[in-house]
Formats: sequence, structure tokens, C-alpha cells
Amino acid sequence: MTYARLADHPLAAVDDALAGRARGVAAATSGSTGAPREVLVPTAAIRASADLTARRLGGEAAWLLAIPATRIGGAMVVARARIAGAALVEMPGGPFTAAAFAEATARMPAGRRHVSLVPTQVRRLLDDPAGRDALASYDAVLVGGAPLPRGEEPANLVRTYGMSETSGGCVYDGAPLDGVRVRLRDDGRILLSGPTLADGYADGDDSAFLVDEDTRWFVTSDLGELRDGRLAVLGRADHVINTGGVKVHPQAIELALERAGATAAAVVGVPDPEWGQAVVAVVEGTVDDASLAAALERLAPYERPKRIVHAPVPRTAGGKIDRPAARVLASEEDR
Repeated sequence: MTYARLADHPLAAVDDALAGRARGVAAATSGSTGAPREVLVPTAAIRASADLTARRLGGEAAWLLAIPATRIGGAMVVARARIAGAALVEMPGGPFTAAAFAEATARMPAGRRHVSLVPTQVRRLLDDPAGRDALASYDAVLVGGAPLPRGEEPANLVRTYGMSETSGGCVYDGAPLDGVRVRLRDDGRILLSGPTLADGYADGDDSAFLVDEDTRWFVTSDLGELRDGRLAVLGRADHVINTGGVKVHPQAIELALERAGATAAAVVGVPDPEWGQAVVAVVEGTVDDASLAAALERLAPYERPKRIVHAPVPRTAGGKIDRPAARVLASEEDR
């Protein structure tokens, strides 16, 4: 028995996994760097993730599918609805708009309702009166995939952290789901364990998984801190910029730029003869330089970009920031 590939027929793949016709699903992942890979997520992990999510959110609910089911986040929306025997309403294809979201929300049945979104979608909804009203009608709005500036979130928002290797989100608002464990290595790398872990990768390279004292862990690419027992994600380890001997995390700078009005921002390090790496920001949108400068004044001097490039932020096929492409763009602007 094989794993059903989400890339082929996502809803059928989830159904096959839940019905026992497949061992689970094969979910494509590439992060923001590296070649695409497929993660093998067993049916037991899918069911555990769905059950633990329902428990954390206070019960079963109807779901709106507003993100691609070809990725684990969307596939888990399908699985949660299927396992609960609840309604699943799909948004129409094409670009995401507040009007389309409001129309799809109007088709949701009465009672408890949940939706999973990415930050860009939340921002678009909050900028539109009809979208904002539709968003407020949900009991829980799961948001993962990228950070959302604090102050923008509605009261029903739940910040999630996870990846394909953990069947999607497994840490909600900094607290792991029941049975999920979080550990930090000495270098700050986040490790995750529990019933939602994937079996491994289709290419057979499972070096990111390890067993320590009979517990199987997934070694993420992210750095984090534990603050009052809750996990705070600082960003990817390979995104850290070493400038003048100081390590800078791009995530905080990107959030500051987005709070100032940037549609999107990518902060990268480019070679510099004086600093080793210079902090450079690629900023998308019509925000003016004065607003950006005011936002950056709140940061430490070493965090402030040496240069700002106004250009569309490059994206991977999965919608994440394409950091290598952003780095090339930032370097070219310096020539």
C-alpha cells in the first residue's frame, strides 16, 4: 500500500488515506529554500492531528477550504471535516478576494465554523468591510505559514506553528497540542515530537528525524525561545544574518516593515566588505520611505537595513518568500 499524493488529486488522496486505501498522504514541501520533496504523512498522524485540533478548539465544526489542498495545511482542513462528519465548503478557484471569501462564508451552515488562512489572506480581509464581517463570523481562524504583525489579528485568530513533517500546525498560540512535545537544542533549534509526526520522506533521507531516549523527534529548520512555557519562533536558522559579528533575525524587521504599510517584505543579508553581511530589505507596495524609516527607528541600530529595494517580493511555488531570489535581487540593486 502506498501514500496517496496530494499533488495528483488532493481530496481523493485524503479520502483514500482515511478509508484505509492508502497508508497516508504524500505532501509536497520545499520550505523557502532547497529542492521540492515529498513528506510521507501516515493516516494515524492525520487522525491524531485532526482530533487534537478539535479538542484544542473546543469541538468539531464545519470548515471552509480557503487554501490549496495540495499542501498539508489545506489537506488537514479536508481531513478535519471528513473525520468529524462536518460540512466542507470550498472557495472557488482563482485569486483570493474578500468578496469571494464573504460569498463562500455565506454558504457555510449554521453552527460552529472554522477556517485556516495565511497572513496575506487575513490582511486582505481586514482591509475590506465585507471580508472583515465574514472573518468575524468564525469561531476559530487558524493562521500559520508566516508571522502576522501583532495588532492586526482579530479576536478569533489562533496562531499556529507546524509543517508538513508534523501534519501541519501542532503548536497553537505557543502551546503544543496534547501529546506534542517541544524541545530546544543548545543552538536554539526547535525539535518537535508526538503523534502527529510524519513517517519520513519519499526520497529516503530521514536525517531530520532522530530518536533520543526512545522518543522520536523532528529537527526543524527554525530557531525559537520558550517564554513562560510558550514557544516563540524567531525564524529559520538559515535566514539569520551575521552583520558585524551580530546575529540578526529577519522576521522582526519584516514585521516592522509590514506594520509600516508594506504589502510584503523580505530581509536578507548580502556580502559586504565592512560588515561581512549587510542587512537589505526588499519591500513590496506603495508605502513611502518616511513611514518605513519611522518604523525602523524602533529597531536596534544593527537591525536597520542598510538599503531598501522597492520591488515585488519573490515567492516560491508554495507561496513562501524565495530568499535566494530576494538575495540576488538585493545584490543586483547594489551594482
